[in-house]
Amino acid sequence: MTALSAHHVGLTVADLEETLAFYRDVLDLSVIDRFSVGDEAFADAVDVDGASAEFAHLEADGTRIELVEYDPEARGSPAAGLNQPGASHVGFAVDDLASFAEHLPEDVPTISEPRTTESGTTIMFLRDPEGNLIEVLEA
Repeated sequence: MTALSAHHVGLTVADLEETLAFYRDVLDLSVIDRFSVGDEAFADAVDVDGASAEFAHLEADGTRIELVEYDPEARGSPAAGLNQPGASHVGFAVDDLASFAEHLPEDVPTISEPRTTESGTTIMFLRDPEGNLIEVLEA
């Protein structure tokens, strides 16, 4: 069997430009690629009739974050809470979580202020403009 290696973490979004600006400008990630896909092979692969998509890839210290906006966009899928089966989030590590939290723009929705868990890790959760959960931690 062929060995697997991680390539990216993907998030489907409704507004690529707004969400990209958040990851680039607020989280300070570098945009490393932008492209569109819209052929029949893509639609077949994602199992969405007539699908096309706009992609942006960002660099997060060796991890590629993929943002993708589909046409047609699905409607009505609620954002799952962290305790829901199938829930997902993107996790980022920082050296100083208190400083990170202090410098977040006021309009960024946070779940809580930084909290140190019994494991000794300090964590906080916030949401991007699409409502996707982001964990920021200081180990």
